[in-house]
Amino acid sequence: MQSHVPSDTSRSGRASPEYAVTVVGVLAVGALAFFAALTRSNPTVDDVTFVVVSTTIPVTLAYELARRWR
Repeated sequence: MQSHVPSDTSRSGRASPEYAVTVVGVLAVGALAFFAALTRSNPTVDDVTFVVVSTTIPVTLAYELARRWR
């Protein structure tokens, strides 16, 4: 039985879109954690929407830019 080896190894490392998404996602979540620490209130619908949008938009943009740049 043969082991599965990825056919495209050129995307490994820092140039891969997955790496860029991970870095941007971690930075976005860190920024949101800092923001949450500054605002000591119960989360509202607006807060939840802000968190979802402010993490998904940068991650999506980073993925698309890294995918097109490679």
